[in-house]
Amino acid sequence: MAITSKYETVVIFKANLSEEDTNAQVEKFKTLIVDNGAVESVDVWGKRRLAYPINDENEGFYVQYNFTSGMEFPAELDRQLKISDNVLRSLIISPEKK
Repeated sequence: MAITSKYETVVIFKANLSEEDTNAQVEKFKTLIVDNGAVESVDVWGKRRLAYPINDENEGFYVQYNFTSGMEFPAELDRQLKISDNVLRSLIISPEKK
């Protein structure tokens, strides 16, 4: 039996994407998580002003994914997020660890 852990991921997508493109990006990463674990929730926070400009962008579209997966998957998810042109920033944490 594989060991699974809970994870939270916040992704900031580019705010200048169309609504269709943004939804496609949200679904793309949700599908990647479902293929490698189980999605508990996807919270769309929407467009918000950034604390500081990132790549000359002042706004971003925030989405939080809560999921469970094996311990090796978050590294692959992080790699996929980093190579995506539509992602400004992302953060993956395990809230269970103290």
